[in-house]
Amino acid sequence: MKAIVQRVASARVDIAGQTVGAIEAGLLVLLCAERGDADAMADRMLAKLLKLRIFSDQAGKMNRSVQDIGGGLLVVSQFTLAADLSGGNRPSFTQAAAPDEGRRLYDHFVARARAAHPVVATGEFGADMQVHLVNDGPVTIPLQMA
Repeated sequence: MKAIVQRVASARVDIAGQTVGAIEAGLLVLLCAERGDADAMADRMLAKLLKLRIFSDQAGKMNRSVQDIGGGLLVVSQFTLAADLSGGNRPSFTQAAAPDEGRRLYDHFVARARAAHPVVATGEFGADMQVHLVNDGPVTIPLQMA
């Protein structure tokens, strides 16, 4: 399972001109399930995200988590994180989980996130989405669970 985590001042996801998910300060999580991923990986990734200390404390050091600041999570499915460019210039997505399994793992992750954190918004799995964000810092962190 892979994710790109961005610390944001705000973020939203639009589908066909309608906002389907939005947060103020928090984390935008672009999430990708890969072949062989399991619920336990999603659970570990969520635990890591909720405790990831990338928000500034009073001294200006990255020492606070999204939970510490009461920030939101905006979780967006992003199978293109599984892109393999080793064979040329056109990406291959054979390492991405099959659509049904990818949706199941995404839904599992979101359900666990909602049970553990008070502010969770989402995009729509498999939809053509436009993601708008104000990256705070900028802070962007790749995260992978094996």
